[in-house]
Amino acid sequence: MYSQKKTEIFWAIVFILPAVLGFLLWNIIPIISSAVISFTEYRLIGPSIWVGWDNYRFLFVEDFLFPKVIKVTLYYSLVSVPLKLMFALFIAILLNKKIKGLAIFRTIFYLPAIVPLIAATILWIWLFNPDFGLINSFLQIFGIAKIQWIYGSKTVIPSLILMSLWDVGPLMIIFLAGLQGVPRTLYEAADIDGASNFRKFYHVTLPMITPTLLFNLVITIITTLQTFLQPYVMTEGGPNNESLLYLLYLYRTAFKDYEMGLASAQAWLIFIFIALLSYIVFKTSKYWVYYEGK
Repeated sequence: MYSQKKTEIFWAIVFILPAVLGFLLWNIIPIISSAVISFTEYRLIGPSIWVGWDNYRFLFVEDFLFPKVIKVTLYYSLVSVPLKLMFALFIAILLNKKIKGLAIFRTIFYLPAIVPLIAATILWIWLFNPDFGLINSFLQIFGIAKIQWIYGSKTVIPSLILMSLWDVGPLMIIFLAGLQGVPRTLYEAADIDGASNFRKFYHVTLPMITPTLLFNLVITIITTLQTFLQPYVMTEGGPNNESLLYLLYLYRTAFKDYEMGLASAQAWLIFIFIALLSYIVFKTSKYWVYYEGK
């Protein structure tokens, strides 16, 4: 019996080992290495020079682009996150109704989420074209002048925010699952009390889906703060660095300027910021998230 148990433990370790080694090699070790590199001056070629906190001091004191990058990233995130959540919830509420062809509508609204992001970005470049883009062509029907969209300093971030609403499919599906978990008895009780649709949404639906809302909020904050591909393909940070989001700035530092030490410091700053923001959201969730068992 003892020998059989040892054999089972041995094979369990053998089967788990590849996953553990992969996690160590591709996650833990690079994370620790980046923390060390962030305190050095390292350009890939040549030795690394220990500079202590100089990389962090440079970002906060000497780098003239860093405050603008923070401003642009916060502007994009503070507007994009609530809009994506509200739009996804709105679509989920519509798709939660019992209507004919519901499966088709659900597929249509989720379809953009499975379109490759590069392909979708190229499509939006065409839509945003100020001369022959479909959006401006549509607006001209109503006598609205041409908008520069991603080619204008004042409109580039609103354009990226508008594009971010394209792939709310995963958020919508999660909201839809939360909506279907709301007990029907609560709506029946509200109907008996003569509650309007708005009151049923505010006093029944919204409290019951707050755990789902919390999950979507955290995920959306994390993904939005790490937006990279869209500005990289569409604007490369322009015009005039008005769409230079944080991860694009980090990419420039690492793979154009080859300042790996400085880029590692930037990576750790965004990691710490996201971790702190997530902690604050979870810590304050006890004031607005309702759990049925409590």
